[in-house]
Amino acid sequence: MVIAGLQKTTLIDYPGKIACTVFLAGCNFRCSWCYSSELVLPEKIKKQPRISEKEFFKFLKGKRGLLDGVVLCGGEPTLNKDLPEFVRKIKKLGFLVKLDTNGSNPQMLKELIKKKLVDYIAMDVKASLKAKSAKRKAQNYERATRVKVNLKDIRKSIEIIKKSGVDYEFRTTVVPRIHMKEDIVQIARALAPARAYFLQSFRPEKTLNPVFLTVRPYSKDFLLEIKKEISRFFQICEVR
Repeated sequence: MVIAGLQKTTLIDYPGKIACTVFLAGCNFRCSWCYSSELVLPEKIKKQPRISEKEFFKFLKGKRGLLDGVVLCGGEPTLNKDLPEFVRKIKKLGFLVKLDTNGSNPQMLKELIKKKLVDYIAMDVKASLKAKSAKRKAQNYERATRVKVNLKDIRKSIEIIKKSGVDYEFRTTVVPRIHMKEDIVQIARALAPARAYFLQSFRPEKTLNPVFLTVRPYSKDFLLEIKKEISRFFQICEVR
């Protein structure tokens, strides 16, 4: 478990809660638009300052009564085999836990849910899961993540989350060169019906792939147009 960052207070990362955000290093995806290369690329992780678990839990104990919850993000938190024990310690102190994940590890998701260790799950859906062939589906996702992806695991995670009884949301960062309107509509159809789906605007800053620093984001009007078309599939559908 490499704790590579700590945001001591956030009002936006855990809906309706005051929380802190813990950044865990290491990721199995290489999305071009990712703005956290220091948590993804091994050569950068080595140089990233670290926070010991002892230091983190000392901080957390001092925030009882002041913070509602803890957000676990990365990188990809579910890559850590000792994540359940880490979360158990957080829960023992009385905090709610929100997990941000790419959905590539359904086994870990299932374990966390079964043991009642998560209170909110946010899953990033990177690309369309619908295409004319299985090969094309994989190409969609791999074009976004730039690695081989087991789409069965992605689909399994979606179903696990939807049936979990835990509060959740799905979200997609909408990126020119990666997504067109039809891609987002296909993602929405694949998720439907679901509680919440958020469209996030791509930000051309600190991108993992420097080429994407020059990519101009879609307009908010374009994202609102998509929202209008897909909102019927969800209880909540918004543009962030």
